Amino acid sequence: MKLPLKPPIKPQLALTRKQLPEGEEWAYEPKLDGFRAIVFVDDDESYIQSRSGKPLSRYFPELSFPPARYVADGELVIRDEDGNVAFDNLQMRLHPAESRINLLAKEIPASFVAFDLLAEEDEKLLKQPLRERRRRLEELTKRDGSIELTPLTADTEEAEKWLRTSEGVMAKQLDAQYIPGERKGMAKVKRERTIDCVVLGWRPGKEEGTVGSLILGLYDGDELRPVGHISGFSAQAKRDLRKMLKPLETGEHGSAEPSRWASGRDLEWVALRPELVIEVGYDHAAAGRIRHGTRFLRFRDDKEPRECRYEDLEQT
Repeated sequence: MKLPLKPPIKPQLALTRKQLPEGEEWAYEPKLDGFRAIVFVDDDESYIQSRSGKPLSRYFPELSFPPARYVADGELVIRDEDGNVAFDNLQMRLHPAESRINLLAKEIPASFVAFDLLAEEDEKLLKQPLRERRRRLEELTKRDGSIELTPLTADTEEAEKWLRTSEGVMAKQLDAQYIPGERKGMAKVKRERTIDCVVLGWRPGKEEGTVGSLILGLYDGDELRPVGHISGFSAQAKRDLRKMLKPLETGEHGSAEPSRWASGRDLEWVALRPELVIEVGYDHAAAGRIRHGTRFLRFRDDKEPRECRYEDLEQT
């Protein structure tokens, strides 16, 4: 390829904020739950780079791009029948067998959603302000409709709506340059969800006599289903939890497949009587499980365990 930018390129990153930044210099996009990707296209040749700089093209043979010369930043996504982004389906695509990749490419095809243009023809656009890069990207997508373009708005009310109904919002400064690898000119505001869960077990911490994580469950009818876990407690909290949970232990042990709790680690957990309820915050749930990091908020001594219902889990 003869492009003004060559892989790997570190993508520009975002700072995390609790609230949307406001002002005339800001515009907003809905946050997509996919694989960040930078696409290099030189007429009929293309190369897809992951956020970490690794090649992704072999995993997505169904993707094609307009035959021009450009470098675009965006997100690889797979949507379900209702049009919602399905991250778990995307993870399935990273398979070592070519035959399996080709089958999945037909069954659950991916698409590339662009939100920035880093180069076009022989011109680097990194030092151009975002409003100019976006204008050039819109012109490119008008010439060929096969590139999907992420929505962009300066309307804070519309951005607030996205914040209530999607994964979150990306806020971008319209006058900002594209600085690879730097958290400049961009802010990420995640949607905060909360739910009350039953603590159905605990897994040991690295230090003897401590709790490493709690196994969370929700009632689906009469069945208590594990839906995720929570960790990240302080050293003192890990010791205190061990003492607190001791009276609830049933003497039984459970286990889970590596994809559920943590690959390559001891997956055995100690079962508890379903009496303890805690409120947690989470960013995203899919396929019946809390996928992103879970945050402890408080104990719910005022709530009955059977009030913790599986149907309350927001899966988007």
